[in-house]
Amino acid sequence: MSKLTDVKGVIFDYGGTIDTNSRHWAEVLWSKYEEFQVPVDKASFREAYVHGERTLARVPLVKPEHNFHDVLRIKTDIQVKFLVEQGKLDGEEACRENYAEKVADSCYRYVLDVLERTRPVVKALSERYKLVLVSNFYGNIQTILKDFGLFDFFADIIESSVVGVRKPDPAIYRLGVEAMGLPAENVLVVGDSFSKDVVPAKTVGCKVAWLKGEGWGNEEIDEALPDVIITDLPELLSYV
Repeated sequence: MSKLTDVKGVIFDYGGTIDTNSRHWAEVLWSKYEEFQVPVDKASFREAYVHGERTLARVPLVKPEHNFHDVLRIKTDIQVKFLVEQGKLDGEEACRENYAEKVADSCYRYVLDVLERTRPVVKALSERYKLVLVSNFYGNIQTILKDFGLFDFFADIIESSVVGVRKPDPAIYRLGVEAMGLPAENVLVVGDSFSKDVVPAKTVGCKVAWLKGEGWGNEEIDEALPDVIITDLPELLSYV
């Protein structure tokens, strides 16, 4: 195991990295659909998930004051409503069983559990390096970070809905490097998505630690591209 040299600052992705420790959110949500025996197949869920993400990208339903539980309720409400409208789920049953509420509540508790493992890593690195967060999010990432006890660890936050550029556009990582105030080669980017974190971060010249885990979809992967591959965020401390 070789240490990364010349790292003077760290850029973190948020979703899928800090909050789920490498699991794509679609997979987390689907696992809860299965847990609560929501009677839909995975293909139908995928359609509902994609519909929900596109809706949130188009309609500002998430407000700056919303915490992550609020976001989850908005997401699951959209998904369940879509499944009912598409005839994939009985509306009366969905209401009676409170599927949207159960899934959202369980996902929120899941994140609280994961943070017991990931928050100490972020804290430890913040004591040694300047940290910047670069995230595709809905305009409420600061509220979420405060709710989860993460806000004070970051010197700056680059949020897609605020700066007007989204991953995988490398420009959002250039903004992160600018906020860091360091040459790109001295900045380590930590993220779970190969296409949205690894590729654009390397494009701008950063070192990259890829948190490889349970993805979603078929990405073209070149494992020679990241500088480090980890499968559990605490492993990162062995490299820096």
